[in-house]
Amino acid sequence: MTNASPYAAFGWAVAYGGFGLVTALTGTAIFYRTAQPLPVGLNWAAVAVAVLAAMTTLAVARGPRIPRSVVLATLVGLCALSGVAAFGLLMDVITFVFGQTVDSWMGTANRALAAIGVVALAATTLSYRSATSGACPRCGAVHTSSTVRSRPEPAPAPRRVRAVAYVGAAAFLPYAVMKTIWVLGGTFAGITGEDMVAMHERNGASELWLTLDRWGIDPTALLATLGVFLILGLVRPWGQVFPRWTLTLSGRRVPRWLPLTPAMIGAGTLAPYGVAGVVYAALGTAGAIPISRGDFPTVGDALLVTWFGLGAFATYGLALALATWSYWRRTQPTCTVSG
Repeated sequence: MTNASPYAAFGWAVAYGGFGLVTALTGTAIFYRTAQPLPVGLNWAAVAVAVLAAMTTLAVARGPRIPRSVVLATLVGLCALSGVAAFGLLMDVITFVFGQTVDSWMGTANRALAAIGVVALAATTLSYRSATSGACPRCGAVHTSSTVRSRPEPAPAPRRVRAVAYVGAAAFLPYAVMKTIWVLGGTFAGITGEDMVAMHERNGASELWLTLDRWGIDPTALLATLGVFLILGLVRPWGQVFPRWTLTLSGRRVPRWLPLTPAMIGAGTLAPYGVAGVVYAALGTAGAIPISRGDFPTVGDALLVTWFGLGAFATYGLALALATWSYWRRTQPTCTVSG
């Protein structure tokens, strides 16, 4: 293949494999569950993924020597494994923005490298699929004459996709109300605003986080507002062309990567995290598993807050995934016959 994607993916595999090998030999954990390091032996899994990725991408670059179905299945599997390793990167970014640190720099480095791998392997998969099927790598269609690349006209998402996006945005409303009650000094689920600030201080919240609390601004509610802005932009035309209120950018096309990057990271994090949390809350509500009340007066209070928070994450995350897929399809470059 003349496409640069497999070579970029091969370079990533070498870098990621080296990272995994050095950390494994030095006994440095790179996989974490929350702030707790997992066994260093898992580092060899990263090395194995990198070695397989290097072999596969090298085979792609050298030409059709391995059955197409085997190569595609391997690339898709490697993408999935890299995505699992990258899970939690969004939480690291949020923690760094508001706390100027992360739970583990090595864990964050591993997740960041894995996320780069997802992009590189996905690009290789798409280019290989197009090259081996005779399709255009830009639009996926088969052309019989020369073409030029063009971008489709801005258009809103289909009505059903927009409806799902609006539901996803509205899912944050109860969560935002709950957080706003606390930052304004009110009481919700048996916890006062002062109690919440004390909890933040006890848990090591940064000065920035505590300052926003004092100003009556909850950082997570602020992030929810940004999330609503993102999902609405994915389903409305102004997410494809900068609107008037962007001043000097007004009328220019929005680069596809600008909304798609945070959207894919957000959907890949919030959807599984939220769904798992909802299942946990449902089992706890039904009495099937024990639930810790934590800092809340009762287990019921803890469950109420869990439903408000993780229910919003699940609904929004799934809606964001659909909106992202729709945006990807609607903004995919097309080819028109030249001349």
